[in-house]
Amino acid sequence: MHLYRQSIILFGAVVPIICAGVIVALGSMVKSKMTTSFENKQRTFKTYKQGQLAGIEIESQIVRQREHLQRWQEQLSQETASTVATNLREISDKLPSKEIQQTAFERPSSTGGFGAVAAQNSSQIRIAFRGTFRTLQRAFLELETRMPQLQLQEFKMDPIATHASLMNLQVTYTAWEN
Repeated sequence: MHLYRQSIILFGAVVPIICAGVIVALGSMVKSKMTTSFENKQRTFKTYKQGQLAGIEIESQIVRQREHLQRWQEQLSQETASTVATNLREISDKLPSKEIQQTAFERPSSTGGFGAVAAQNSSQIRIAFRGTFRTLQRAFLELETRMPQLQLQEFKMDPIATHASLMNLQVTYTAWEN
């Protein structure tokens, strides 16, 4: 029996304990990797769901604005200078003629300001008026309400020395176009 004692201890106790340790270590590593993979997939799914909900929210906002899209596209496709001139004429007709007078309307040939550095098509419009502050303010409020594609680029206001209530006003707009 003494001859086989070493073999019995080695193959009966040590090897099974080592094999069991290796199996437990491998099982632990596999469980750790599965846990990490599961947590990563949960985070990915949570991010996906947040993105999906954000997309649904944006889509619902777009659906609410869709009815205005065609009007905006039509408005951007019109020739800007003539549209501005027409709107200014309609606005001036509603205001007292003694309190507002258009003194200049120019369309510079070069694009400057915001339009020069943007990829979007644009043009410039320079308009000058003489009138009372309140009437000029109402006129430009109405113009900018009718034409939201106008972006104020330059604004110059000077009082008229001979008439205390009147002033000269010159504005330059960048008009965004299709």
